[in-house]
Order: sequence, then C-alpha cells, then structure tokens
Amino acid sequence: MEATLAFYRLLGLSFPEDAEEGGRVEAELPGGTRLMFDTEDVIRSFDPTFEPPSGTARIGLAFLCESPDEVDRVYDTVCEAEYRSEREPFDAFWGQRYATVLDPDGNGVDLFAAVKGA
Repeated sequence: MEATLAFYRLLGLSFPEDAEEGGRVEAELPGGTRLMFDTEDVIRSFDPTFEPPSGTARIGLAFLCESPDEVDRVYDTVCEAEYRSEREPFDAFWGQRYATVLDPDGNGVDLFAAVKGA
C-alpha cells in the first residue's frame, strides 16, 4: 500500500496522511469518481478464495497532463523516484505526447497531452 500511494501521489492524487496504515484507501477524482485501493488481505477478508491475477496488468489508467512538457516532467519525476518506465515519452501519430510508467503492481499508467497543432 505504501509504494502504491507514493506512486499515485507523484501523479497528483491526494490521500489522507495515514492512509498507508489501513487496508483500504480512496481518492476522489474530478466529477465525483473515486479510485479505491484495497490490500490483498482486505479482499481476502470478504473473499477467502481470492487469488491475485497473474500475468500482465490488472487495470489501465491514463492521466491527462496540461502540456507535452508536463508529460516529460511527470515521467521524469516518477522515474527519478525509482518507479519503472514502460514507454518513454514520444509524440504519437494521433497528436499526443504520450508515455507509460508502471505502478508498483506492474499496471501501466499512461501520461498524455495534446501536441499543439495536431
């Protein structure tokens, strides 16, 4: 939980200061959407047969950045904090600056912004 919250705080999400101590935490996103994280122990408390998925990512998330420069800045901040990169920033053919970093569980998190003139 600690590594997950530290990662998502780098991306601008806000969690209570003591959130690492619990088994469940959530962040409120714009528009009232909530992003919630549970530890595997919490999930097993109501589903004793739970087994984490194996293989690739469990979820996919994307964070809109204000500019192409912000994509690069956030990407660098996350990588400097020793989280892994899946795809370095690049100008995609669909008109966005795009990058992908991996959260502590290996889930891809896309960073993107429109490229001016695209």
